[in-house]
Amino acid sequence: MSMLKSLVIIPTYNELENIQKLMNVLFEMYPKINILVVDDNSPDGTGNFVKDLSQNDNRVHLLQRSGKMGLGTAYVAGFKYMIEKKYDLAIQMDADFSHDPKEIQQFLAEIGNSDLVIGSRYITGVNVINWPMQRLLLSYFANIYTKIITGLPLKDATGGYKCFKREVLEALNLDNIKSNGYSFQIEMNYKAWKKGFKIKEVPIIFTDRVEGTSKMSKKIVHEAIFMVWKLRFQSIFGLLK
Repeated sequence: MSMLKSLVIIPTYNELENIQKLMNVLFEMYPKINILVVDDNSPDGTGNFVKDLSQNDNRVHLLQRSGKMGLGTAYVAGFKYMIEKKYDLAIQMDADFSHDPKEIQQFLAEIGNSDLVIGSRYITGVNVINWPMQRLLLSYFANIYTKIITGLPLKDATGGYKCFKREVLEALNLDNIKSNGYSFQIEMNYKAWKKGFKIKEVPIIFTDRVEGTSKMSKKIVHEAIFMVWKLRFQSIFGLLK
């Protein structure tokens, strides 16, 4: 799958130190890959750094948004850009090195026989480093809860490290995706599954960020609790779009 045109989509808000390092690592490992940074007008100058870089490197692209609008909408904007520019694959990842760039090799190897590859923290046990126990338990049981309510056959429905074929994103109504955080990941996975796309989980090791601060909040958790029931009922009554 190395011949496919791939776009790594990275949402950012105050990730200047991380994005500088991450882009260097990605291009060193995957010289032909393209990177799209979707920046929510970071006060620390993340967007300005990427903009300057994009003027000298045609592999670097920037979507600069007016303010902090959320993870889900950032990915949706990135997916629309990917479709418009006719990339074959979209790889979504965090800017903070919690997602190891080496795993992209695994995604590219598996996507040939799948439509969506998900980096799973729980398919071979619990592969999470440096998370507080409370957050680890919240994430782990959120995935069990999601599977019970929706029937989605995944060990890690809330993980954010993924590789999509363009056909999946074209088939989904991206304008209908309004969720953020955990619920965004669940919604995208569920709708892809319901449309019959083949989903493959591959094991990854998730390491909590070293630089910057987490964007997790109670609002994100509550949204996810509501989202699984919303998806279930929409599916039952034929309202899933």
